[in-house]
Amino acid sequence: MANKKKVFILDTNVLVHDPNAYLKFKNHLVVLPIIVIEELDNLKNRPSGAGLNARITLRNLDALMEHGSLFEGVKLKNGATLKIEVEYESINFLSEMFERKNDNFILGVAKKYAKDKKISTILVSKDINVRIKADALNIVAQDYEASKVDIDELFKGYKIIYVTKKFIEKFLDNGGRESVKALPKKSAAHFFPNEMILLKEESTRKSILTKYSSDEKELVALFHQNITPWGITARNLEQKFAIELLLSEDIKLVTLVGKAGTGKTLLALATGLLKVVDEKKYERLLVARPIVPMGKDIGYLPGSKEDKLQNWMQPVTDNLEFLFSNYSQHSYQYLMDQKLLEIEALTYIRGRSLPRAYIIIDEAQNLSPHEVKTIVTRAGKDTKIVLTGDPHQIDSQYLDESSNGLSYIAEKMKSSPLSGHIYLQKGERSELATLAAELL
Repeated sequence: MANKKKVFILDTNVLVHDPNAYLKFKNHLVVLPIIVIEELDNLKNRPSGAGLNARITLRNLDALMEHGSLFEGVKLKNGATLKIEVEYESINFLSEMFERKNDNFILGVAKKYAKDKKISTILVSKDINVRIKADALNIVAQDYEASKVDIDELFKGYKIIYVTKKFIEKFLDNGGRESVKALPKKSAAHFFPNEMILLKEESTRKSILTKYSSDEKELVALFHQNITPWGITARNLEQKFAIELLLSEDIKLVTLVGKAGTGKTLLALATGLLKVVDEKKYERLLVARPIVPMGKDIGYLPGSKEDKLQNWMQPVTDNLEFLFSNYSQHSYQYLMDQKLLEIEALTYIRGRSLPRAYIIIDEAQNLSPHEVKTIVTRAGKDTKIVLTGDPHQIDSQYLDESSNGLSYIAEKMKSSPLSGHIYLQKGERSELATLAAELL
């Protein structure tokens, strides 16, 4: 029996989150209230990711008009129909809610379609307030789930496996490698490419740090575990694993997820400097952060672009000053003058071709899945990309801990041998910082 046809009413925030969201509802009717077009128009000039996605959505809609009238409905390649709706059903809220809010127009469109009981009408919005209002009006409403992951089940990037003394001896005799088939049956598990494995001997609790090689189906000893990039020594197990991923040139994408003070940015910068300045494996180190203001936008700050960016990039430059003070006679400005180091707002690197670069995207939790995809798909030849951030500290109003680009790419790329991931949980900045991250 064929599935019952459904109507999906999309809120503006869905398209700001994913400009291709209208393509995710195969064989159904997708409706955009006219007020959504107005809101996208208001957003399109913003320099943020929201502005970029608004522009992409409007360009996509413009291209669709070549195939027919959007107000009558245009058939999409996936069997769905996209329609812009100008009519709506009036909503009789309580007197204090009579004001003409854009959300209420969107709800009015949903109410109009919900009158037809022969079809299922679903309002899709990332705004919890809209979904609450919809429930009060007996309108089915859902969050946009296409790019969400369960943050509680997010891939940790490593396992602890208990093995026998015999296995440890065989592992060492083989030069620090052994097939996973040789693991004791009770220790057998599914491994992802580049997943870190701590082998613990059952009797003595002696441990060995290893990594799973998906090509050879083997556990191999870490190659970089004794390296201290720019004087930085790993303080815990997770940091040791992170350094291995960050220094491995065959791993092109690394995601470091963790709360404040776990060392994500410092480790990424230290390993990047080692690879660019000392080993010369990459031509430049490029560090970027998305501009997501919690107060005034960057345009309101005085001075040149460099003056404005200084405030946004202070967490990065603080870490660089710490590294240079302990390891180099120069300042980080010297490397910038030599074109070996670039510190930039993400807005200004989007679209650039960056071959042979070690790229660090800090605060990547403030990027949407679409934005992260845009960045990673632009990676040039022999380029490595490191994404760092804390999904529990998101400043963007359009994202949450489960729908942000950092969580999304960490989960989606875990099966690729080109990718590595570590979830850092132990704070090392200070006892106070760790306590605050846990309790506040």
